[in-house]
Amino acid sequence: MIRIVATSLLTLCIGLFVSAPAWAAARYDVSYIWHGGLNSVFAYKQKVARVLGPRVALNLKVVKKPGLYGLIYHRRGDSRGARQVAHRHTKLLRARGLESAAAIRSSNWAFVAGPGEPVKTVSATAPPVSSQKQREIRNLSAAVEQYIKDMRRKGKIARDERTAWSVYDFTTGEKLVGINENLQFQAASLIKPFFAMAFFDKVQKGQLKYGSKSRRHMERMIQYSNNYSTNWIIRQVGGPRAMHHTLKRSYPGIFRDTQIVEYIPTGGRTYRNKASAHDYSRFLYALWKETIPGAREIKRLMALPGRDRLYTGARAIPKGTQVYNKTGSTARLCGDMGILVVKGKNGRRYAYTLVGVIEKRQRARNYGSWIRSRGNVIRRVSNLVYTGISQQHKLRAL
Repeated sequence: MIRIVATSLLTLCIGLFVSAPAWAAARYDVSYIWHGGLNSVFAYKQKVARVLGPRVALNLKVVKKPGLYGLIYHRRGDSRGARQVAHRHTKLLRARGLESAAAIRSSNWAFVAGPGEPVKTVSATAPPVSSQKQREIRNLSAAVEQYIKDMRRKGKIARDERTAWSVYDFTTGEKLVGINENLQFQAASLIKPFFAMAFFDKVQKGQLKYGSKSRRHMERMIQYSNNYSTNWIIRQVGGPRAMHHTLKRSYPGIFRDTQIVEYIPTGGRTYRNKASAHDYSRFLYALWKETIPGAREIKRLMALPGRDRLYTGARAIPKGTQVYNKTGSTARLCGDMGILVVKGKNGRRYAYTLVGVIEKRQRARNYGSWIRSRGNVIRRVSNLVYTGISQQHKLRAL
């Protein structure tokens, strides 16, 4: 009989490291199982990966301790972040009949390789990035936060408005900004690439076909944010409830805070569909890595010409930057989410994600003025982010 050692042993394992240096205490991973049988742990890893999705699976590692093998999510963040991740993962895992996750302090993990994987040991006694890089990350996040505070002080962002921001650097694999990114916000049209992905999930399973008609509706939905075409796509998938279940059941590691309950109403006043900035960030990561159905076609659609709030009007960003994005606009929400790919002086391309959402509790009295003003806030944040990215990678304007 296979016995999975779960929370009680995790507590013991965390206790084994209480004597670590003070600065090392900030490094935490998430743990899922400890067991005496290596094959059992590898089998469990596959189950966890299917539930948590491809992005988490990239950093799921089997590790070895005296007499035990364990499965961890190798994230090496602070304890609070690890506890939050463990809490979210526990809800997903328990819903599938699997064991709880728990935060565990990082150690000098000895990784155990699966077939075709290299074997390596990672030390917890050395910072994962240089102190200079850590300062750059902190400075960029602080710069965005300070800018938003300044906008509030000046009345450019009202008291009944909240914001969320997320920035991920593909070159370094680091989250540079994460402000309110796990809170649910109205989705508006930002969620439309999710609809495209659900459609392509059905195509991949042989339940739908992607032809000239569906391609035309896809282009109208993404490039022009056409609501008639959007509702056509939703109907093909089976309606809002079917759309919601397709994403949540098949890709729970990405769509953790997504809620799809309505077609786009007449006039475009869609307020009930919701998602978080972190969901957009995870989606963009999977899109860039092409680990989701229809990724290449969705990227083509999101790169079609059109105005945006990440590059158009953001004067600090060099001309020729590639943009894959989707905006969202209602009288209560202004947002944009996308991937920007800038060119460095060495000729290399540097990709990063940027998600910016501003949500108002009540409808704006003057929609045109409000949406322009908040769109400019997102553009200025985009300028700040590019400045930080360019400093890290020593880019130059083209």
